[in-house]
Amino acid sequence: MKTRELKIINQGLEDEMEVWGYRPCLWKMMLVGFGTLCSGGLLLLLLYWRPEWGVKGTCTHTNFRDAQILLLRSTDEFRQWFRAKVHVMLAPGKRPFDSVDLQTTAQLPNGGGEHAFAATQEHHGIFAHVQPVQIHYFTHHSTKYYWNDVIENFELYKGLEDVKMSCAGIHSDYSSGISKLLQDYRRLFFEENEIAVRVPSLFKLLIKEVLNPFYIFQLFSVILWSAEDYYYYATAIVFMSIISIATSLYTIKKQYVMLHDMVAAHSVVRVSVGRGNKDVEQAMSTDLVPGDVIIIPANGTIMPCDAALVHGTCIVNESTLTGESVPVTKTSLPSSGEDGARTYNTEEHKRHTLFCGTHIIQTRFYTGELVKAVVVRTGFNTEKGQLVRSILYPKPTDFKLYRDAYLFLLCLVGVAGIGFIYTIILSIVNQVPAKTIIIESLDIITITVPPALPAAMTAGIVYAQRRLKRVGIFCISPQRINMCGQLNLVCFDKTGTLTEDGLDLWGIQRVEDGSFSPPEVEAVKDSLVNTAFVTCMATCHSLTKIEGELSGDPLDLKMFNATGWILEEPTEEETALHNPIMPTVVRPHRQVGANQNIRQTHNMELSELSSYEIGIVRQFPFSSALQRMSVVVRRLGEKHMDAYLKGAPEVVASLCKEDTVPETFTETLEGYTRQGFRVIALAHRQLESKLSWHKVQSLNRDLIETGMEFLGLIVMQNKLKEESAGVLRDLRQANIRTLMVTGDNMLTAISVARDCGMIQSHERVIIADALPPKDIQPASITWHYTENAAQNTSKDNQAVEIKLEEEVHDEQQDQSYHFAMSGRTFAVITEHFPQLVQKLVLRATVFARMAPDQKTQLVEVLQSVDYTVGMCGDGANDCGALKRAHSGISLSELEASVASPFTSSTSNISCVPNLIREGRAALITSFCVFKFMALYSIIQYLSVTLLYSILSNLGDFQFLFIDIAIILIIAFTMSLNPAWKELVWRRPPSSLISGPLLFSVLTQILNCLVFQILVFLLVRQQSWYEIWTPLSNACNVSSASLPHSLNVTSPHDHKNIRNYENTSLFYVSSFQYLAVAIVFSKGKPFRQPSYKNWPFMLSCIGLYAFLFLIMLYPVPAIDSFLEIVCVPHDWRITLVIIVIVNAAVSFMLETLVLDIILWRLVFSQDKQGVKQATVPPSVDAPQMANDRWGSAFLSWLFCRKNKVPRVRYMHLALELQEDPDWPPRPSTATYASASQSHLSVPV
Repeated sequence: MKTRELKIINQGLEDEMEVWGYRPCLWKMMLVGFGTLCSGGLLLLLLYWRPEWGVKGTCTHTNFRDAQILLLRSTDEFRQWFRAKVHVMLAPGKRPFDSVDLQTTAQLPNGGGEHAFAATQEHHGIFAHVQPVQIHYFTHHSTKYYWNDVIENFELYKGLEDVKMSCAGIHSDYSSGISKLLQDYRRLFFEENEIAVRVPSLFKLLIKEVLNPFYIFQLFSVILWSAEDYYYYATAIVFMSIISIATSLYTIKKQYVMLHDMVAAHSVVRVSVGRGNKDVEQAMSTDLVPGDVIIIPANGTIMPCDAALVHGTCIVNESTLTGESVPVTKTSLPSSGEDGARTYNTEEHKRHTLFCGTHIIQTRFYTGELVKAVVVRTGFNTEKGQLVRSILYPKPTDFKLYRDAYLFLLCLVGVAGIGFIYTIILSIVNQVPAKTIIIESLDIITITVPPALPAAMTAGIVYAQRRLKRVGIFCISPQRINMCGQLNLVCFDKTGTLTEDGLDLWGIQRVEDGSFSPPEVEAVKDSLVNTAFVTCMATCHSLTKIEGELSGDPLDLKMFNATGWILEEPTEEETALHNPIMPTVVRPHRQVGANQNIRQTHNMELSELSSYEIGIVRQFPFSSALQRMSVVVRRLGEKHMDAYLKGAPEVVASLCKEDTVPETFTETLEGYTRQGFRVIALAHRQLESKLSWHKVQSLNRDLIETGMEFLGLIVMQNKLKEESAGVLRDLRQANIRTLMVTGDNMLTAISVARDCGMIQSHERVIIADALPPKDIQPASITWHYTENAAQNTSKDNQAVEIKLEEEVHDEQQDQSYHFAMSGRTFAVITEHFPQLVQKLVLRATVFARMAPDQKTQLVEVLQSVDYTVGMCGDGANDCGALKRAHSGISLSELEASVASPFTSSTSNISCVPNLIREGRAALITSFCVFKFMALYSIIQYLSVTLLYSILSNLGDFQFLFIDIAIILIIAFTMSLNPAWKELVWRRPPSSLISGPLLFSVLTQILNCLVFQILVFLLVRQQSWYEIWTPLSNACNVSSASLPHSLNVTSPHDHKNIRNYENTSLFYVSSFQYLAVAIVFSKGKPFRQPSYKNWPFMLSCIGLYAFLFLIMLYPVPAIDSFLEIVCVPHDWRITLVIIVIVNAAVSFMLETLVLDIILWRLVFSQDKQGVKQATVPPSVDAPQMANDRWGSAFLSWLFCRKNKVPRVRYMHLALELQEDPDWPPRPSTATYASASQSHLSVPV
């Protein structure tokens, strides 16, 4: 049974889940109904909060075939539970792509629901021989999963990719479209093609928000206080909750509307659908299913689905998906050869795929043939749908602060439980009425767990969000602001992030007679017009004219403009007049002025020059996987065609004849890349004369891109942004590690890393170059040392000390080597050397030639060793990594960055330190507020518990004064401290359950307890003390109270509020709230000092002044309102002294003991070998010695001697410090073996 009842869906994917089958159980449901009635609905709430309890409590296990309810649990670190209902539908086939005989069936109703076929059969009787089958399915997160009898599991139908069809197969099977009947049949499974973002009604959102545990607790508190006639604070809490709920509802609703508007543009549009070879009919885009053929209009459209282009060419703006506003040329899917035989995959064939939500700017086509695309995926299965889904159903924020907050609240609940039992026992012993016992014992719970805590905690984050908005950083996930305060590693994209977006042409270096010519600054020379090199620059690109303006990749634009040539595209009329497609034509600019006096070169006649037109016949677009692009061209009047190629120099050289590649190629290339230049190589080949125009259109690119002649190098300069080096220096000084993750060349990336300061000039770089297994050769990694390797040959120099501190990380001193690797190497190491992955990422700084999914994978690896990872990119290829990182910062404000938690309006990395500073300030604010609210509840709990012992309590207006005038004002104003102006090397603690914070809270509790007990006992020892009655007159001690007054009770004070103990504790506790607020509200090094927070300072001064006034100079009206009794002046002076001593002890414990002694010598992790460089010059040797001895003693005292590091990357650093063979020696290779033990041998 156990093996059958668990299934795993989406195996190996990010949203992998475990599934169990259940069916409703009558007796369990009756039991739950009875329990709900007895608990007043609380049991139902509990089952709502915990779906797994709800399912297990009302259902019994069953097999999946009979299951009506499914229980799902995510397999990630969050282990979230979900409940899903199983539905049944009727269909003539079991799967959408099964061969089903639909010829005899009537047309399916468009609604295609559960009873569609049953109704058809009943009315027409044509299903006598075709029995509809029942299909079980469930919906989770806008995705449908269908039961498959063969694999005995639920599966997800994504689209045409499910049938694993080759590109040629798509051409042959689908290029003419599918029948209306087949479309209707498939729509049963894929439903309407719409990314339906339903904006929930305010009522639904309200119910969901109100059922939050905190709001339920607030409701409970309000009912209890109302029962005690404590209406004022109850009203205040209700008012606060209404504002909080209203704000939350407004924000959520606004996000839903924004998301709805984002997808509405392409949700429902009219499309032309191909039926058969020639038939075209108009339809709504919602009717489309995978396999349909749509006609792309010449004037463009917004794509309503993902579709593979099978005829023609399209120019597409994909900024909504990739963040890049550069138009991309999409060509038709290969239909023959090796490329045509490959299985179609949207990622691999994205240059032939039109994605949902992208804007088709214009199309190009053959005469008589329309531009057609086969629908591949629809609705939420499209790329855009997946993006929207990730926003609709984000993963929960996993941050230690929130987990610890709940743990801390549980501790408070435990304390409340003790008070609850204490109150009940005390009340029974004193024969208190049952109603009073219930109310007072429950009241102690509302005192210990403050209902205003969520609002107070949220305030700091809201203030931080506002401050971020002012500096141009927008946040869609406010809870992540606190996480930014813990970032200890930030990954940066290179192009457009660290460096400028555009590239400048630095120069060209042509090849003549098999060797390099001297570098030339420009290509616009008369002598170069007729050369293959310039022709390649002018033709090998994907530029197009949009509204008369040249548009395309910035690199292509720079390269083409450098030639001075002009580009002309055929008009629609010209295309219609010719049988073949009219090519795009390029020609030298001077042809326009051919009648002018032009100096001829290379014996070229004017007539020859004017006919120097080159038509681009076929384009093989740039592929990041192949790292190259090529074109086939024909010059006007020539009988043969030419192929031109451009791409990564290493790739281009490998496709050229060896004798055409200069011997100095490697040295020349390295010379440029070391200086940080972007280098592109060009090549040329003359094609056979027999190749016809149509033959070229169907040729495989591999047949063209071979046996080329090497033409030379184009050297582009990618300048660093002005801010990059300074920002990275600030991050390094703040103990935040920085990495570069780029799609660019390795040596260029290393050079940029050196230029911007990621790698210091004296530090070595070890390039890991891995090769996958081939034949009998196992996978291997070769270690190449760049610069300075010769200086560091001795063993002592290689065993570099790895600093282990979280707090001090003097990179200049202790990190003398860095690893660098390419995307290919990263993939090989991940697969064949899993034990090395974590070791390498510990010291890897440069990741070059990384694909988008590898960037996401890298972020996950870094997170697996307990780094808190930030990712900063321009949104282009970084979407996955931006979402996966703890804090993703997009420098692009385009739609693609919607998935990123943070978006900066400034397009440079200066936003990163700003975000971290605000994150640190918000985190410290959260700690301050949490500690203050915890102390507030404990102080009030202590006061109430002491007063309960004499059957007294605080008065309603005393509670009101404390809760509103002191607590709410202080809690909301102490959050206003702005962030400190610079990043410091120390990071704030990430946990509430940490040494410093626990020490802080516990010592303050102890301090408050001691002084409250002292006052409580001391007041009873005073000579004037008596049990207070309305006739008591302690203010005037000379007129002693009459003996009989001891027995007089006040009919107006049945709660026994007015007494000397109550008054004394009220005064002292009021000052205690203010004292802990001030000592907890810390400034430097993470926040501005509190004296700069004028609302907080004014509140504190005002409250201190008011409290001293009513204590030293009683005002009868205020005393009466607050139910305070009159006490002698001497006792008031004593209370002032007690209050001052209490505040001084609080200050000393927090500032002197915790901040100076313990933080410096125990809790800071810089005790493991602080470098001389990190010690300020003013600190002399005796001081250092004292610190060392003090640290050793206190570490022993606090049991922290030889404490094992808490985080994984520090464990690894310790292990590597002990490893004599790390880092690997220069020019050695590491081989993978079957047992995964690695052997290093010299190369």
